[in-house]
Amino acid sequence: MKKFNLFHFGPILLALSGCALDGGLLTTVGPDYHSPEPPTAQRWYAKQSALDGLPVAHQGDLSWLSKWWERYGDPALDRLLAAAQQESASVAKAKAQIVEARGNLVSSESVFLPSLDSSLSSTRSNFSMGGTPSLRNQHQLSVQSSWEVDLFGGLARQREASISQLQARTASWHDARVAVAAELANAYLAYRYCEAQALLNKEDAESRQASAQLTSMAGSAGFRSPSDVALANASATEGSNLLLKQQAQCERSVKGLVALTGLPEPQIRTLLGNTPQRMAQLPKPPPFQVTAVPANVIRQRPDIASAERDMAAASAKIGVEQAKRFPKLSLSGNITPVFQNINGAALTLAETWSYGPTLSLPLFDAGKRAANVETAEAQYQSAIAQYRAAVRTAVKEVEEALVRLASAGQRLPLARTAAADYQAHFAATRQLYEVGLGNLIDAETARRNAFAAQLAVTELEQEQVSAWIALYRAVGGSWEDRATEQAASVAERLPGQAENPSINIISQPSNQLSGNQS
Repeated sequence: MKKFNLFHFGPILLALSGCALDGGLLTTVGPDYHSPEPPTAQRWYAKQSALDGLPVAHQGDLSWLSKWWERYGDPALDRLLAAAQQESASVAKAKAQIVEARGNLVSSESVFLPSLDSSLSSTRSNFSMGGTPSLRNQHQLSVQSSWEVDLFGGLARQREASISQLQARTASWHDARVAVAAELANAYLAYRYCEAQALLNKEDAESRQASAQLTSMAGSAGFRSPSDVALANASATEGSNLLLKQQAQCERSVKGLVALTGLPEPQIRTLLGNTPQRMAQLPKPPPFQVTAVPANVIRQRPDIASAERDMAAASAKIGVEQAKRFPKLSLSGNITPVFQNINGAALTLAETWSYGPTLSLPLFDAGKRAANVETAEAQYQSAIAQYRAAVRTAVKEVEEALVRLASAGQRLPLARTAAADYQAHFAATRQLYEVGLGNLIDAETARRNAFAAQLAVTELEQEQVSAWIALYRAVGGSWEDRATEQAASVAERLPGQAENPSINIISQPSNQLSGNQS
């Protein structure tokens, strides 16, 4: 009698499974997905003339998300970014979703090969025949194999959907990293901005205190009226109050950095204070320009890439549901050798085997499968709508960031000029007051104007740095450093980027950074 050997069919099964990876054996149902062109304009409408000659955003490689931060040259920012990436719940969640998607892909690919299972059992039983008791020992080994032939491409479509979902979750992970980096950078900027404001408040408070002392001395000598003395003292008290208020705001900024990074507060304070040259100095980001057409820039954003891959997965799932409406073919087989003996006699072998195809036909399901197809199609249309909305939002974010940069660049030189003029007016008015040729009200008004103008300069500098961070986030976090030396020279010519000798708020960047946020 010819023995059955399941492994004789191995080469055939492997060949069929290899064919099934690219589609169904007979046909592949469902729509074939084609990546759409992002619905964007042909050019950017926000002005970028001030950015000519700068490095171009962006390379389009999603693994280069950290390169921009390396050029800040700020060790404290570098350490905080690394800690925020490690601590972020959104990044951790995105990582877990990648692992989940990878597991789903392995599961969807496993069905292209036969499954093989085995079981082993051993029993001891007692029975009587003609009144004589007998003991039977039976040992059974069973090997089963089954394989579904992908006739209409349902399994191939499921694999296609799993691949797209893995790509989408990977892009979402990149997007989470970019978002965390931008959030941390803004929090760090807020702290340095607060320090700069506190420094201005401190200088203003000291100036008010000095004026109050001089006025009090003059009042005691009879050269100033009691009203001038009271006004000077009130101004000094107000300056101290504003300083305390600003210092409290800086304390709250430190708490925010602790929450974002998970680092102990003493370590945060040590990091922030280890670089005295950066205290009260706003970070100076490396500028870049956006020269690619909107469609190419937007396509490289991780969130847009994720939305596009979700759309591809939704398209593939239509084919998965459509394939369930067609016949299903599966092959199965098993081998079961049984060893037994009775009353200690020699073991005897009984072997059984079976194999063959099974064809299942969907006949009636009260419209369930058709409804599932409609559901999948609706989910695909929803994914399309979400993708288009994400693209429009992305274009808006880039345009808005460019507008903010242009506006800050135009206003900052004017604000610096105004601050210098207000400072000169205050110095002249105060000098007149000190020699007895002016009145205190005019001097205090000039002081307030000069102080407000200095705060306005600092605020515009903060707005400019924030706009660079927003543009970095809007273009997807990547940029190409194609002309470092040229960029450094052009950066000095940017409106609002030049240093003002009298109001030195932005520090010079270093080209070295101890780490990266890879």
